Amino acid sequence: MTVGKDKLMEILRRAGLHVAGDWKTEEVVPPRSVWRLVVAAEARPTVRVRADRADLVAELNAQWHRLGTESGIFGGDGVFLIDVAGHWTGCASRRWTQVQLTDQWDLAGVLGERPRQPEFVTLSMDGDTLLGVTTEEDEVWLISVEHLRERQETAARVAVQEGPRERAAAWTSLVQGPGPSKRVREMWAHGLALNSATPDDLRARLLGVSHLLLWRRLPAAVVEAAIVHPDEQVRQLLAEAQSDLTAEQWTRLILGEQEARPRWILTTIAADQRAELTGAAYEQLAADRSVRVRKETARLRGLPVRILTALAGDDDPSVRASACQRAWPHLDSSGRRKLLDDPSGKVRIEALLRHHREHPMPRSVFDHEGVEGRAVETCLLERGLAEHLARHGEPAQRRSLAGNPHLDPDLVGLLAQDPDESVRFAVAIRADITEEQRAGIPIKFDPRMHYYPLDWVMALHEDPSAMRRLASSSHPLIRRSVARARHLPTDVVERLARDDDRVVQLFLAESCDDAPADMLLRVWQWWTGSLSAPDRPHGHPNFPRRDLLRHADDPNARMRQLALDDPESTAKLVEEFSRDSNEEVRHRAASDPRLSPASAVRLLDDPHEHVRYAAALHPRLPARVLVRLLRDADTAQTAARHPALPVPVMEQMLQRIQHPAPATPGP
Repeated sequence: MTVGKDKLMEILRRAGLHVAGDWKTEEVVPPRSVWRLVVAAEARPTVRVRADRADLVAELNAQWHRLGTESGIFGGDGVFLIDVAGHWTGCASRRWTQVQLTDQWDLAGVLGERPRQPEFVTLSMDGDTLLGVTTEEDEVWLISVEHLRERQETAARVAVQEGPRERAAAWTSLVQGPGPSKRVREMWAHGLALNSATPDDLRARLLGVSHLLLWRRLPAAVVEAAIVHPDEQVRQLLAEAQSDLTAEQWTRLILGEQEARPRWILTTIAADQRAELTGAAYEQLAADRSVRVRKETARLRGLPVRILTALAGDDDPSVRASACQRAWPHLDSSGRRKLLDDPSGKVRIEALLRHHREHPMPRSVFDHEGVEGRAVETCLLERGLAEHLARHGEPAQRRSLAGNPHLDPDLVGLLAQDPDESVRFAVAIRADITEEQRAGIPIKFDPRMHYYPLDWVMALHEDPSAMRRLASSSHPLIRRSVARARHLPTDVVERLARDDDRVVQLFLAESCDDAPADMLLRVWQWWTGSLSAPDRPHGHPNFPRRDLLRHADDPNARMRQLALDDPESTAKLVEEFSRDSNEEVRHRAASDPRLSPASAVRLLDDPHEHVRYAAALHPRLPARVLVRLLRDADTAQTAARHPALPVPVMEQMLQRIQHPAPATPGP
């Protein structure tokens, strides 16, 4: 049984427990680590109660309360921590719940997956005293453990006492006996796929086994194996995930498909990714028997003009419609007229939209040809139509019109004073207004909202004078877009590094190689990274690397952890930081190769999952500990990513993945 949060709250209520605090990560050993102590083979009960007693529930409640009182489970206010078996089973990040006993409580009668079989653990708020209740074959055990932290320290020191013989025995034990569960095998496959130390030949054998493999940068041998892989899903995922396929690889991938449907899917992906193919591929795809393939071929980047114009005259209207806009500049007047008079309405619409970028669109065409939605934003409209829309159009129409590049200046000015905020905002980011005009447009800018960089600003990144002018713009989105440039003049960098909008500084840190060190350090204090630039600002080449030991005692944890980057930092400081009160500092220590093996093992029981994750990848982790992590479904994927996994062990794991033996039950 897996219990979600809402269900858990209901179970605790029925057990007579009052939830006394927020459901958060407590700064104590996590529930999974506690359960491991309770169910360990060497665990011994403090109290045994026979399961066939008539008064079993009452006796268990009484014994639990007695032991809890004697050991100090209950704080001065009666608050303690609890975790119930079945709650988020299979979740490595499960959390404790703060509770208090009410007048009518019954833990042993309620907190179990089956009647008269209680399974729960309780912990003192300081995390140093444990009291677990677990059902064995004919008894219920109550297990009390005090001085938990001291025991963990001792266990970590024992775990690292491993010589070559013990290490070899640990690896041998991993693949002996019954095979791992299906879930563990899946986690092994994903971990090996993400492990940078996995040899290429093993990676190739993981194709079709783990989808995560194809989302990594792959060596050429694995890419080649994926191109000819018998599984259609593998070939399609390769196209989606590998953005740097060569034109020749794309060609072999697409043309290697014998069936029309997968060929169409791959051509669509290539068009979406703006991939280029070889000339022979363009020729063959343009003559493909599948209409859908030819339609997507018209969208391909690098398509020769003669093929593009030929597709604009294809027998199928959907292909002609797809090719029309791009082919238009290369068609003569008769070719354009043919598209404007096409019997297909879809083709005529595409032709009209392209034709009226150069010729004013009258009201009759706008109202009756089905072009209204797209025409407002892109077409050259007759003056009367444009003025009518600017004054009387719906807000959505006026907003689209505000971005129309063909709009007369006086109508731009009219929309700049529009009563609708979104219309004024659209005018304020136009490329053709002056900065003085922009500053005069009343807008509201929410710095917390996500805005995409402006394409027209991005196109000017190589123009120093434009960057100087736009860097002083009153509009934050303009300045943010400037800050996305790879390189900027020194004076522009200095200005943006002091910008009042700190997102401007963030974008400068993420994108600009000229960002100054002092600004990078400021951004570091409040920004932890993004998907677009996950290593910045810390990974920026200008980020300071020296004179950082002075931050070792900084009250700001973000600054404190930087001390370990200093070349003069020591292993002793790493050890101190592994016991820091802040989880980010502990995470930094867990990622440091100088951390002692015993501390790495200790941090596997850290309250915070990302610290445990870093510890599980520590290069000095003992083999016997890694084997334990590999056997647990919740940690198997991380452990399979460990850089020190011996290649022969990887090979044996892959054998178990591909040819599973009878499995042991999963956790």
